[in-house]
Amino acid sequence: MISSTTSTGKRYNILALIFVTVVINYMDRSNISVAAAAISEELELTKVQLGLIFSAFGLTYSLLQIPGGILADYARPRILYPVLLVLWSLATLLQGLVSSLAALIGLRASIGVFEAPSYPTNNKIVTSWFPERERASAIAVYTSGQFIGLAFLTPVLVTIQAYFGWRGLFIISGLVGIVWAAIWWLAYRDPREHESVSQEELDLIESGGGILDERRDEVSKEKTSFQLSELREVFVHRKLWGIYLGQFCLGSLFIFFLTWFPTYLVEFRGLDFIKSGFLASIPFLAAFFGVLLAGFLSDLLVRRGVSKEASRKGPILIGMLLSTSIIGANYTDSTAWIIFFLALAFFGNGLASISWVFVSLLAPRRLIGLAGGVFNFIGGLAAVVTPTAIGYLVQDGDFAPALFFVGGMAFLGFCSYLFLVGKIVRVGEEEHSSLL
Repeated sequence: MISSTTSTGKRYNILALIFVTVVINYMDRSNISVAAAAISEELELTKVQLGLIFSAFGLTYSLLQIPGGILADYARPRILYPVLLVLWSLATLLQGLVSSLAALIGLRASIGVFEAPSYPTNNKIVTSWFPERERASAIAVYTSGQFIGLAFLTPVLVTIQAYFGWRGLFIISGLVGIVWAAIWWLAYRDPREHESVSQEELDLIESGGGILDERRDEVSKEKTSFQLSELREVFVHRKLWGIYLGQFCLGSLFIFFLTWFPTYLVEFRGLDFIKSGFLASIPFLAAFFGVLLAGFLSDLLVRRGVSKEASRKGPILIGMLLSTSIIGANYTDSTAWIIFFLALAFFGNGLASISWVFVSLLAPRRLIGLAGGVFNFIGGLAAVVTPTAIGYLVQDGDFAPALFFVGGMAFLGFCSYLFLVGKIVRVGEEEHSSLL
């Protein structure tokens, strides 16, 4: 677990800020799925039109990950995050005031634009505030916010819509984000600017590999403007491609659960909507426990002197292998066993979701935000590719090929971390680390 010998634990307050922000982030991504039926009925939308609304977020979010990562490298989190929160929250709120397909598509796309720098910024903050031996735990805690949001917020959003309608749902969601933006601006500070952080804690962070202040980093002193050579730097290394490809494979399983999973239970397995809604929460809870277990266990192994190859890669390799168990659902008609295989697979996905730690471990110190942007861009492409691929695979009504596809992607991710990432050494600090 995360532990401290310091007289203050301000980094945990910072982690709590990120966690809540991630929950709000995913609330504004998923509220459209709650409102979809009511929107379709009132605005008389076809399934194709509704699909366009769904995909608008994923497309812009993925495409802007690299610019978002660059922005995270140069902008101060105390200013950047409140601005992003206000912008994507306003776009969320405005969805409750419009009545046209084009406006809804545009607003969903704009939410993708404004949320794009969020995860690179999260990673940069954790790299600044946490020593390396606590970093996987910190990443696991804030990443668990997405599973908590998906597992527990959906009933809350349904209740809000029941009382205030789908327009009220978007308006209330947007107001929550705007209020949180103000709280973030008041509460967040970079480590050396935090008024109540102790010198003991600062020393612990810095001696443990935390990058307290970019201006103190020897390499970053020369970092005054973005250079195209920096973009090339984050694309030429085999190790980085290992985690990029791994993140795409990890995202494929996650996106299956985010998009096609309810349809699989209701249409292919014949469960009623209410029962499927209850059962659908089980894999998300399994993933929640998986990511927390991976993070805390990984840091515990680091503190006990276990190699990074075992302590950091171990949970991801095990998680990817467990994710292939989704294929087992093809060989049973028992609802209990189907949910077991799906929950086991998503538990594995949770175990592997500490993958962001590899950005801070492998990327050049001056390019952590940019590398994080590329990492999340390629991972985000799963939100564009996987739903479409599954749509073609299940067009005849058989979901078995889709589960083989998702399980195969998990195995590919296992191979990517095993063979491409190799020894965990920051790129540029070992010989023969590049592809070109």
